[in-house]
Amino acid sequence: MTSANNRATAPGPNRSLARSRPRYGEAAVKVLLLAAALVSIATTLGIVAALLEPTIEFFSEVSFGEFFGSTSWGPLFSPPSFGVWPIIVATLEITLIAIIVAIPLGLAAAIYLSEYATPRIRKIFKPVLEVLAGIPTVVFGFFAFSFVTPLLQDILPFSLDPRNALSAGLLVGVMIIPIVASLSEDAMSAVPRSLREGSFALGASKMTTSVSVVLPAAFSGIVAAIILAISRAAGETMIVAIAAGFKSIFTFNPGSEMATMAAFIASAGSGDAPVGSIAYKTIFAVGSLLFIMTFAMNWFSARMVKKYREVYE
Repeated sequence: MTSANNRATAPGPNRSLARSRPRYGEAAVKVLLLAAALVSIATTLGIVAALLEPTIEFFSEVSFGEFFGSTSWGPLFSPPSFGVWPIIVATLEITLIAIIVAIPLGLAAAIYLSEYATPRIRKIFKPVLEVLAGIPTVVFGFFAFSFVTPLLQDILPFSLDPRNALSAGLLVGVMIIPIVASLSEDAMSAVPRSLREGSFALGASKMTTSVSVVLPAAFSGIVAAIILAISRAAGETMIVAIAAGFKSIFTFNPGSEMATMAAFIASAGSGDAPVGSIAYKTIFAVGSLLFIMTFAMNWFSARMVKKYREVYE
């Protein structure tokens, strides 16, 4: 009987052969995944390399004091001025308007999809929400310019320029709602069901459970979604170029026309700035500054996720 059991449990020749046979398909998948990771790293390094040399040449001719210490921006004018604060303020102002729109609406959509929607409604509603992210941004820009701005001019008590930061910020906010909603819903859906059931057992309502239990448990994922949306809003080009304009003035008035950093890069890059001129190098200096800003936001997001991440068994 014992020998029969040993024969039954002993690995046969076919099983040993299967274990020793090389798995070429698995090795090919590993190589493919590694190549995909290396492509993203190489792309980032390539961007840094492309920005670095012209940026260094720019700051060899324009001091940091002039670049960051002035509020007059006109590198393509004669005489040129290189105070970068007008386009920084415009970028931050439009981004702020966008996140004021996107965070409440995106989180509300995420809570509904995660905690209230039935599986059938979620299956319909979530893809429809994500389709919003696929709409070309030039469409958002023309919609802001041709519909939202005239509407706001009729209903608001203060005047708006035909191109203004308010309309641009509102549409950028609408554009990034799917980022906040989809990623936040994924983070909330990953919260274990046992936490919800424990809250319900203590007599909490579904809304109390959603706000006091699920949201804190998914906090790291929600922060990552918000930071990613902010980075996307700060780098948006077409909406702000069409709806906010290209006038580089230092103002905090959202009803005024203003140029963001991305809009300046787009306008200067498509203009007549001679290659190698100081005006041409300004594009790379502004691009480097925008890259550093978005990199800092993503680094902060990674730190927040690492600090507040909850791991559940």
